[in-house]
Amino acid sequence: MAAADAHQYLPRDGHGLAHDPFNAIVGPRPIGWISTVDAEGRRNLAPYSFFNAFNYTPPIVGFASTGWKDTVANIQATGVFCWNLATRDLAAAMNVTSAPAAPGQDEFDLAGLTPVASSLIAAPRVLESPVNFECRLTQSFKLTTAAGDEVETWMTFGEVVAVHIDRRLIRADGVYDAPAGEPILRWGGRGDYIAVEPAAMFELLRPTKADIPPLV
Repeated sequence: MAAADAHQYLPRDGHGLAHDPFNAIVGPRPIGWISTVDAEGRRNLAPYSFFNAFNYTPPIVGFASTGWKDTVANIQATGVFCWNLATRDLAAAMNVTSAPAAPGQDEFDLAGLTPVASSLIAAPRVLESPVNFECRLTQSFKLTTAAGDEVETWMTFGEVVAVHIDRRLIRADGVYDAPAGEPILRWGGRGDYIAVEPAAMFELLRPTKADIPPLV
C-alpha cells in the first residue's frame, strides 16, 4: 500500500470517518459476558467487548470497563465474577443485558435468563450458556495514557478457578469443539457481531525448532 493510499490520522485529533474504525480493526473480539453480585447478594449481568484470555497456567482472563460500572464495583466488593460464553442463540438475551439498567436491577430477569449457583464463588452462572468460568479477582486498576494520565477505564483480571462445559461441546476424542456452540464475537461499528461456524475454521500449527533452517 502506497502512503498516498492510506487514511492516516492521530487519535487525539479524531479519525475523520463516519465511525471510529479502531474497534472494528481490532476484531472480532470475544465478549466478556460477566455475572456478579454486590455485597448484598443482588445479581448483575453485563457484556464487555474488550475481553480476552491472558495466561495459560493459571488461566487468567480480563476485561476493560469504560467507566466505573456495577460490574466493577461488585467485583471490588466481593472479589469474584463469572464469565459466560455468549452464543448465537443467546445473542438477543446478551444484548438485553447491555441496557443501562438501574443499579440493583437484575439483568437475569430482564433477559429471561436463569441464574444458577457456581461451585466455588458467590457470583451466579448463566444456565443457558454452554461454558462458564468462575473467577477470583487478581488485579483491578485504571488504565493510563503514554504520558501517565489516568483514563476512566478500569481493567480487571481474574484467575479461573472452576470451569463448566456443556458435554455436547466435547468431542469423542476429548477435544473441545469450539465452533459447535456458535460463539459470537464483537466486531465493531454500531452493532456488528460475527458467529463462529465450522466452515470458518482452519488449522495452522506453530512451527517447531525442527522447521527452522540452521544458521549459516
